[in-house]
Amino acid sequence: MSKKVLVALYILSLCLIPFSSKAQLYEQGLIDKNIALIGNDAIFISDVEDEVQMLRMSGYIADRNARCEILENLMINKLFVTQARLDSLVVTDAEIQENVNNRMIQAMQALGGEKEISEYFGKPIYDLRDEWYKAIEEQLLIQQMQRKVVQNVPKMTPDAIRQYVEQTAPEDLPMVSTQYRLSQIVLYPEKELANTACKETLLELRERILNGERFSSLARIYSEDPGSAQKGGELGMMAKSVYWPAFSDAAMSLKEGQVSQVVETPDGFHIIQMIEKSGDMFNARHILIKPKYTSEDRNKAFSKLDSIRTMIVDSSLVTFPAAAWMFSQDPKTRTNGGVMVDEMTGSAIFEKDQLKPADYAAIKDLEVGDISEPFESVDNEGRGNTIYKIVRVDDIAPAHTASYDTDYNLLVEDANAKNSSAAIDAFIKDKVSSTYIKLDPLYAGCNFQYSGWVH
Repeated sequence: MSKKVLVALYILSLCLIPFSSKAQLYEQGLIDKNIALIGNDAIFISDVEDEVQMLRMSGYIADRNARCEILENLMINKLFVTQARLDSLVVTDAEIQENVNNRMIQAMQALGGEKEISEYFGKPIYDLRDEWYKAIEEQLLIQQMQRKVVQNVPKMTPDAIRQYVEQTAPEDLPMVSTQYRLSQIVLYPEKELANTACKETLLELRERILNGERFSSLARIYSEDPGSAQKGGELGMMAKSVYWPAFSDAAMSLKEGQVSQVVETPDGFHIIQMIEKSGDMFNARHILIKPKYTSEDRNKAFSKLDSIRTMIVDSSLVTFPAAAWMFSQDPKTRTNGGVMVDEMTGSAIFEKDQLKPADYAAIKDLEVGDISEPFESVDNEGRGNTIYKIVRVDDIAPAHTASYDTDYNLLVEDANAKNSSAAIDAFIKDKVSSTYIKLDPLYAGCNFQYSGWVH
């Protein structure tokens, strides 16, 4: 083996030290070390490893490349914090405390209670809160500084947007996928009998639990919540705001070990057993039963929808909007002639990926003005409640490269985002070149996005 190869392997081994043995030593509580100095601010191995633990808590794998990326992000953050302090930017204690509390809630949802969080991070809760307070204060300063950098970017005028389109290669402009405008007429299944059956099943299960059977055993057998059933119905420590109000109100009214009466939410029907409460958070078990509908329900709804469809198609006296007003049982679209609106954006324009699979399958081969055959879908109220409907295709805009005439707002967003990104990028490059930076040689092998960290 040549000397050059030996030297290369030696250098590679040095680069790997911080990401293997050094990280393991830190995790064992044996060492900590200053690995970067940005102006007057130091970054330690512990800073990197704390972020690694947060990644792992969220289910991500943190390898050598991830640690390099974390380190560079920390160094970039220090550049913004330094400038924010020079510019006398401040954040309030209330803002910081709110973010610390939110981060603690996220940790509890991922790990459990305070004991589990303390064990995971290897330090008391009050130490964690102090560390997070400082880190979040810096995050908020960074956000303020970034907004200050971006606010100096000139806003795009119509003439500037037109010039942007003319000077940008088509492949670099945003693509607009096929877009649909749709209207619907919705019928719900006959719920009374199905709801009664759910309640009776849960009342029987509740009685068995009160007579000594384990809630967790019955949850594994009967619950229709796939995420919790395999865990014996246990949901984990969560903020009450995560759940439907009826569910969280019923749960918070329980004492530990107590079992609720039947609770109805848009997801279905539940019984709940309280495990533990802490402030506005709780851990509980539940058994979920969803209403079951028969083929008779489906056939009855399809027959009515087919009659409505035939009446619209064959008669010039009844329009789709009028039929929606007369027959649709969906309160959100009935009063506007059946026009479907994305509840997240408020837009009446849908791209393929925004449509439910059943809805897209029903309309994908239709032309403008066509009305689908009756089909079964799900609503937006819970997590998959059965509905039956017909859909009319009101308009189709084929997939295309964004144009000035039809996609002006999208082009404004794209151009402003690129200009803002360029301003942030220029700020970072300027500060990297003008700030005193000292980096541990063992990290010189990182493939950083910005050059200049290593002198």
